[in-house]
Amino acid sequence: MTLTIPGFDHIRLPGADGVELAAAVGGSGSPLVLLHGFPQTHLMWRHVAERLADEHTVICPDLRGYGASDKPAATDPDVYAKRTMAADVVTLAAALGHERFALVGHDRGALVAFRAGLDHPETITHLGILDIVPTLDMWNVLHGASAAVGYHLFLMAQPPGLPEAMIAGSADAFFGSFLDAWANDPTTMPEDVRVEYLRASAAAVTSIVGDYRASADIDVMHDQADLDAGSQLAMPVTVVQQDWGTQLGYDAAGVWKAWAPDLDHRLTRAGHFMAEEAPDEIAAAIRGLLAR
Repeated sequence: MTLTIPGFDHIRLPGADGVELAAAVGGSGSPLVLLHGFPQTHLMWRHVAERLADEHTVICPDLRGYGASDKPAATDPDVYAKRTMAADVVTLAAALGHERFALVGHDRGALVAFRAGLDHPETITHLGILDIVPTLDMWNVLHGASAAVGYHLFLMAQPPGLPEAMIAGSADAFFGSFLDAWANDPTTMPEDVRVEYLRASAAAVTSIVGDYRASADIDVMHDQADLDAGSQLAMPVTVVQQDWGTQLGYDAAGVWKAWAPDLDHRLTRAGHFMAEEAPDEIAAAIRGLLAR
């Protein structure tokens, strides 16, 4: 049985190209969509969503290829392009009657949110980003021995076949290693939640790899085209991240300022799973974003 956010409705909604997405929906007020990261599901937002549901209609989908959402075969790079996944989110929100909404994403969901902000500026009113840099910049800042922190990016960028077989052969160990390594305080992820993440990820190896493979191919091309065109995010943007700039030797705020003129860039002492480790901090950052 899929775990979901207590008190929220768990429903299926249309995405792009006939794909259906599972989503937890609750609360009332102006619409706010929250997109999860890897190796998680919409459940990662449970604490933040509950804190914001008195003020907003909070919509937490599983991304295509993850959780209880459809997992189409990656027959071409567009299937898991962030452009396509962003179209999923816009279509899903429209099905609920929301032509404009605020959008916050973590990790993989933040890459989708970034693309949605560029592709749908008339739809995304506010944009929140947790613990990433855009795909193009991500590849540019990973170099030398420090790039080992992102070894999975390189593994899943390989041609179809070997990455899927390697990961499927030790799925719990592979996905569990990230849950262990990226959490400053593992006690904030209860055992039933961890089990749910591992179950959902093991059932989605092929589509998860498809998502990551797109980020080494078509997503880079889309970001480069926007960079060449001088495209920027038109809405207020808040970025909350660990101090990756110091760890990897780049100017994280500067990277984001190039894409987001109206930027609030914040560093956190929480680990990568900050929405679960520091929900009060993240909910406050979202409230601050929406007040701009």
